[in-house]
Amino acid sequence: MPKAKLKEHKINRRWCKGCGICAHFCPKNVLEIDKDEKAVAARPEDCIACRLCELRCPDLAIEIITE
Repeated sequence: MPKAKLKEHKINRRWCKGCGICAHFCPKNVLEIDKDEKAVAARPEDCIACRLCELRCPDLAIEIITE
């Protein structure tokens, strides 16, 4: 089965509480907490679509869309 290719990070900023769990678990340091204390995909080109951020987010605020 071929690897999934990232299409988009969908981050629901209303649901995100800025806990940083997603950024902590990201193996490629794609996610960061911005000045508004919300998650943002700072380097989406580095994403390997492992979905750790999506799986670890306690607020279900992240969805990884693949092709």
